[in-house]
Amino acid sequence: MPINKTPTRANLIKNKAKLEFSEKGYDLLDKKRTVLIQEIIKLVDEAKRIEDEIQETFAQAYEALRESNITLGISNVEDYALSVENEEDYQVLTRSIMGVDIPELNFPEEEKTAPLAVTSNSPTLDEVIQKFNKAKELSYELTEVENKAFKLSQEIKKTSKSANALSKLQIPRLNEAIAYIQNSIEEKDREEHFRIKKVKKKKARA
Repeated sequence: MPINKTPTRANLIKNKAKLEFSEKGYDLLDKKRTVLIQEIIKLVDEAKRIEDEIQETFAQAYEALRESNITLGISNVEDYALSVENEEDYQVLTRSIMGVDIPELNFPEEEKTAPLAVTSNSPTLDEVIQKFNKAKELSYELTEVENKAFKLSQEIKKTSKSANALSKLQIPRLNEAIAYIQNSIEEKDREEHFRIKKVKKKKARA
């Protein structure tokens, strides 16, 4: 935003309007930055919770898998694993946070279990399937949270850059220009007042 420092009353009014606009812009950007930082803090806490849950779920899944391998035999468990259908497609939705589009994954809900012939010999296989499905869903959830945090961090950088440009460059320059113009106008007014006063004195003597 160019700043005209020519000492005229019109430029003084324009620069004061620019200063007011810039200060309001900085306040909005600062509030946006604060909200985004708060959102990232929440996401970091959420990611930590999900990571802990993933570790616990995988530990339970592998323990159930070990028991199923003992009960059914590794080859039978492998046969079932190879018969599992491919994953269904998912939808990517978006949610706006302070003008930032954040992706959200929408997966179809499904309940997978082993065939009855298999589970009748080893009820732990259903637990294996449920635990690994839960771990998969948690992994998706973690990826979504991390992606949100990344997008928000990029927006924070952009917002901070704009806010800093206003607070450290534009606003100080406008204040400097306004002070210069005001001082110049006041100096001109004093000179004009002195000149008029001098003219009046000459007329009074005449």
